[in-house]
Amino acid sequence: MDHPDAHSTLKASLLALFPEEHQIAEDCRILSPLHQRSILLDGEMHVWKGKTRPVHSPMCVRGADGSLTHVELGSYPMTGTAEADAALAAAERAYDHGRGQWPTMSVAERIACVQNFTNQIIARRREIVNLIMWEIGKSLADSEKEFDRTIDYINATIAELKQLDNGNSRFQIVDGTIAQIRRSPLGIVLCMGPYNYPMNETFTTLIPALIMGNVVVFKPPRFGVLLYYPMLEAFRSAFPRGVINIVYGQGNVVVPHVMASGKVNVLALIGSSQVADQLKKAHPKSNRLRAVLGLEAKNAAIILPDADVELTVKECIAGSLSFNGQRCTAIKMILVHQAIAERFLRRFCEEIGKLRIGMPWEKGVTLTPLPEMNKVAYMNDCIADAVGQGARVLNEGGGTSVETLFYPAVVYPVKEGMKLYREEQFGPVVPVAPFEDIHTALEYVISSDHGQQVSIFGSDPDQIASLVDPLVNQVCRVNINCQCQRSPDIFPFTGRKD
Repeated sequence: MDHPDAHSTLKASLLALFPEEHQIAEDCRILSPLHQRSILLDGEMHVWKGKTRPVHSPMCVRGADGSLTHVELGSYPMTGTAEADAALAAAERAYDHGRGQWPTMSVAERIACVQNFTNQIIARRREIVNLIMWEIGKSLADSEKEFDRTIDYINATIAELKQLDNGNSRFQIVDGTIAQIRRSPLGIVLCMGPYNYPMNETFTTLIPALIMGNVVVFKPPRFGVLLYYPMLEAFRSAFPRGVINIVYGQGNVVVPHVMASGKVNVLALIGSSQVADQLKKAHPKSNRLRAVLGLEAKNAAIILPDADVELTVKECIAGSLSFNGQRCTAIKMILVHQAIAERFLRRFCEEIGKLRIGMPWEKGVTLTPLPEMNKVAYMNDCIADAVGQGARVLNEGGGTSVETLFYPAVVYPVKEGMKLYREEQFGPVVPVAPFEDIHTALEYVISSDHGQQVSIFGSDPDQIASLVDPLVNQVCRVNINCQCQRSPDIFPFTGRKD
């Protein structure tokens, strides 16, 4: 384990990374808190006079005495079940059993509305990007990338719909029957996105739902709610009234209430399987409810004995620690052959030591504050559990934390029974397990509850080929000598199992 003095030195270094207020870059500052007092319901902006919830950033400012204070970003309405009922009623009127203005619009007219909305939010890019950065601690470069990638996704969705509509316009004649087969909207969609990609992944459900003629009830993510405030006017003016309605409030109260109404036709959720299970059970018509879900993942990297160590280290660093490992596509478990384990781990820890940790507006920063205030405690609990069962933290200072800054920890050897072996850690802790027989590594993937992706690192094309065939029946994407990831966005992005 680390020497106590080294641990104290790193803690002092982490503390010093939080800036004094005057050290924050001028163009990245929050000049004044954004106190949202408007809600969008039935095509109108309503002034909210009820309870509100404060929003604080994961970033802190350091006082002259060394004390840390989380930056106040603003507040948002804590609406309740009454407002949720109003949102549902507005959505019902707008859809009108498929007879409303929006679901009966031509594809070209709906596309024009989406393009109008897109142009309006592009004009607010800087403000939205700044809020992404401050609300969830994502680096400025990655926050900009998230916004731009979302715009690209909207444009690609429009192009795909045009192509689909062209195909649907054709008639088919089979056995004397003339038919036109086309896609139609489903009704009311409840959209809920994740905090780690609060704009991009939310829009990957919300935009397709809207553009196909559905109406939407939207609950912003727990972290990343204020960034939607600059978009409210665009939502209001670009779409017919009632087509999109936004609800806030306590998620575990408002959302089950919405589902229990039985009025939701599609649940589009990116979150946890536990929440998905609860919401689906709350719906009184389970056979009518459709679910579009993005849930947990525990993607593994399998490192074969002939792997290129330098390439593997580079890809596994990016795969496990980009945005602090807070991605469902992250590499959450590294399985390394015993013959190469020592060399890989030595280089892996060396490269972690070179990663820049700091505030998200700093150039070249990789590791930033964690948005979930209780995430540090969970990370420490996972490490303590593994160490208590015989594992070690290999990298110097691994697991050291100050407030929301958490220095990455490489934990080895991880085995069955430890939390890190099966649970999705969703943070900067990297569990590593050795294997001698490749069937051990395959069995890990086979026995996993998750089936999103896997990465294989090796040099023998025959051996890699022999692994791909069984693995494609376990996971939906097999990456060869590269990290797990989502892009390009036109590729299928799905998962197997639970």
